[in-house]
Amino acid sequence: MYKISEIVQILHPSRTFITDLNSLVQQLFYDSRKIVQADNGIFFALQKNRDGHRYIKEAYDKGVRNFVLEIDEGQEIEFPDANLLWVDNSLSAMQELATFHRKKFEYPVIGITGSNGKTIVKEWLFQLMSSEYKIYRSPKSYNSQLGVALSLWGLSEQYTLAIIEAGISEKGEMIRLESMIKPTIGILTNIGVAHKAGFASKEEKIYEKIGLFKDAETMIFPNSYLENIQLPYRPRKFSWGFDEGLSLEVYSIKQVNDKLTRVTFYYNGRTFAIEIPFVDKGNVENAISCVAVMLRFGYDSEVIASRIRELQPVAMRLELKKGKKNSSIIDDSYSNDLDALQIALEFLNQQGQHPFKLLILSDIPGVGIHDEKSLSKLKRLLGEYRLDRLVLIGEVLPKLADQFDVASVSYPDTIAFLADIRSFSFENSTILLKGGREYHFERISKLLVAKSHDTVLEINLNALENNLNVYRQLLPKHVKLMTMVKAFSYGSGSFEVANLLQFNRVDYLTVAFADEGVDLRGGGITLPIVVMSPDESSFESIVQYNLEPEIYSFRILFAFLNFLKTRNISSFPIHIKVDTGMHRLGFMPGEIDRLIHVLHGDTVLQVKSVFSHLASAGNERDNEFTERQISLLEEFTKRLEDGIGYSFLRHIAATSGIELWPKGYFDMVRLGIGLYGIDVERHDLPIREASTLKTNVTQIKCLQASETVGYNRHGVLHRDSKIATIKIGYADGYDRRFGNGVGKMLVNGFLVPTIGDICMDMCMLDVTDIDVSEEDEVIVYPDIKLAAKSIGTIPYELLTSISQRVKRVYFYE
Repeated sequence: MYKISEIVQILHPSRTFITDLNSLVQQLFYDSRKIVQADNGIFFALQKNRDGHRYIKEAYDKGVRNFVLEIDEGQEIEFPDANLLWVDNSLSAMQELATFHRKKFEYPVIGITGSNGKTIVKEWLFQLMSSEYKIYRSPKSYNSQLGVALSLWGLSEQYTLAIIEAGISEKGEMIRLESMIKPTIGILTNIGVAHKAGFASKEEKIYEKIGLFKDAETMIFPNSYLENIQLPYRPRKFSWGFDEGLSLEVYSIKQVNDKLTRVTFYYNGRTFAIEIPFVDKGNVENAISCVAVMLRFGYDSEVIASRIRELQPVAMRLELKKGKKNSSIIDDSYSNDLDALQIALEFLNQQGQHPFKLLILSDIPGVGIHDEKSLSKLKRLLGEYRLDRLVLIGEVLPKLADQFDVASVSYPDTIAFLADIRSFSFENSTILLKGGREYHFERISKLLVAKSHDTVLEINLNALENNLNVYRQLLPKHVKLMTMVKAFSYGSGSFEVANLLQFNRVDYLTVAFADEGVDLRGGGITLPIVVMSPDESSFESIVQYNLEPEIYSFRILFAFLNFLKTRNISSFPIHIKVDTGMHRLGFMPGEIDRLIHVLHGDTVLQVKSVFSHLASAGNERDNEFTERQISLLEEFTKRLEDGIGYSFLRHIAATSGIELWPKGYFDMVRLGIGLYGIDVERHDLPIREASTLKTNVTQIKCLQASETVGYNRHGVLHRDSKIATIKIGYADGYDRRFGNGVGKMLVNGFLVPTIGDICMDMCMLDVTDIDVSEEDEVIVYPDIKLAAKSIGTIPYELLTSISQRVKRVYFYE
C-alpha cells in the first residue's frame, strides 16, 4: 500500500486537493464498472475510448476517495472529502506509478515480447518453474500500455520471479513499456504479421520490439527472426536456431507421431533430446524458447526434458456457453490465480440473463492456509462480487469455507463433486468454472454444457468491444450510440451481445420485433430498447416491458395512441420514422403538418427521437442523394420540434454513415453490422471480424475417377479423389447454392471446394490435394464477403441465416 501523500511525491501533479494525507492506496481503478475494494483504491480518469471524467461520480458513489484527473473543473466542490490530483495525462501518471513500484523489487523480471506466443510462453514457464520460484505473471494478456501498468502493480515481496508480457501495435510504444518493465531477462518469441499496419516495415517493427531488451542482462531469441538486425549492445545474447555457433543449437526437429515432436539440441559441448507434446510449428518454437530460458536459469537437461514432456496446452480465452436447464457456463480454467479470478468474476458480474450466479472454484496455487495477504484478497473478492453460491474443491479452500461471506459446499476433489452433482440445482444460473488444470474442470463443463453437434459459431467478445470503441472514437462526445441487436444480433446471440453492450454503456438497443425486446428484458437488460416493427398485437408487451416503439405511419400512431389512452398511460416514449428516400417505412416529409397537428399538446406520447435511414451511404455515386436525405431529415425535425414545442434526438447514420458521413451524425448514430466487423466501407479502421463459423471433418473417403458424390449425382469426380464429409448443411444455414464447388472452406490453412449438393445436415469437400485427418477443424467462411458475393447475396444474410441449433460459443481472449 501507498499513502496518498507518497503518490503525490511520485506523480508531481500540477495541482492537488488533499483532504486525507494518510489515505491508503492498494488498487488501481480505471473503469467505474469494475470497482471492488473501493475504500483503498485510486481512480484514473483515462480518456482513450470514453472520457473517464464522466464516471468520477459513479466511482465516488462506490466509495473511491482518491482520483487522478486531467480536466480541472473544480471537482473539489462536488467531492469535498476526496483526494484529487490533476496531471497532464492520466495514463502516463499510472505508468509512472507502476514504474516506481517496479523499482522496489530486486528479483528477476522476465519481459516477453513478439508477434505471437507471448502468453503461451509465459504460462508454460509458470508450469515449468513454479517448483523452484514463487512466480508472479501478467494476468491473462495484459500487455498493452494500460495492461502492463496494471500487471506491474501486482508485484510484491512474496514473489521471487516475475514474468511480464509487452505488446505493441505501433512505433514509439515500446519505449514506455521498457521503462516500466526494466526486464532482467528478455524473451523474443517470434516476428509475424500481427499489427504490421502500425509500422513502415518489418525491420521497423523488429527494432521497436527488441527495444524492450536494451538494458536487460540477457536476451533470449530465435536467431532466424533477427538475421541482419543490429541487436542492443548491453544484453548477453542467448540465441537459438539451426546455425552453428548459436548459444543453443537445434540439430533436428522430428515429428514422432500426431501428438509428439522430438527436438535434438547441442548446448555447452553436449547433445541432448527433448520430446515436446505438440506438433505445430508455433508451439514447438514456444517450447524451445522455454528450454532456452530454463538453461539460462541453470536447469539440468534431464529435468527440462521431464517437465517439457508434461506441458499442457494453454486455452487463452474465457468461454461463455449455453448450459443445460436454462443456464450459462463460463469456462475459464486455464489460469487459476487471484488476478485471473478477479477478471473472471468481473465477466460473471456482467451477465444478467439468469437470476443466480454460482462460482465453482478449486484450490489456487500459492494460496495456503497461512498466506494471510492472499487469503485477505480472496475474501474481499468473494465478498464484493454478488455470488449466490460457492462450490470449493481441493484441500485448502474447503478448510476456509466458513470465512467466506457466501453460502458454500466443499469437496476434496473433482471426482467427489461429480459424484454428487445430481444433488445440485443449476437451473437459471450463470456458472463460473475456475479451476487449476490438475482438477480437470473440463469434466464439469462437459456435464453442464448443453449438447449440440460439433458445428459452432464462435463470437469474439474482445473483437465486439474493440469495434464498438473504434466507432465511438469517430463520434463527437455529445453524439449518442444506438446499437442494433435485431435478428438475434445478426446471428451472434441476443443476451450475450446485449449484456456486453449494456456493460459498455451504449445508449439504446434496437430490435426488430417486440418479442426480441421481451426476451432481452427477461435476460436482465435494462437499457432503452427500440422496437423497429411494432404492430397492434405487440402493444401489450411493449408497455408491459417498457419497450419503445418506432412509429412509422398514421395507422400505427393512432392505434398506439388509442391503446395508451384506454389504459390512462401518459408520456410514453416513441420514435418517429421519416422516409427521406429509402421508401420502406416512415412518414413522408409532406405529412409533417398532419403529424404536428396530432402531436401538438398531446400528453400521452413523448417523442424521444426522430430518424431516417440512408439508402446508399456507401456508394459515392449517390452522394448527392445522401446529402438530400440528410437535409430532408434536418428540415423535417426542425419543423416538428417547432410544432410540438420540445426537443428530441435526431439520427440517420447507420454503420456506413458513421464511417463516411460525419455531417449526418446529428444527436445519435446506429451501429449495426460494423459492430461485428463485417462489410465496412473504411479499410483504415482497425475493425476485427467478431464471429467465425466452424465445423470439423466427420469422415474421409478415397474415391476413383468417374464416381459421383451427393444427391442427384451432381458431384462428378474427374480424377481419383479424397473427399471429406463435414458437419454442416442447409439446416444449419449453409445455403444450398454453395454446392458443387461454389463454396470454399479453409482446412489446415488451405482453401478447398465443396463437391456435390449441400445436404440438410452435412456437405462434402474435395480435399484431394491437402493433408487432412478426421476431426480436423474446418472454417466455413474464410472470407464471408467473398462467400456472400459468390451466391449473389450479402454477409448480413449469411450471418442471420445461421441456425439456432448451431451452438454459440462466446469468448474473451
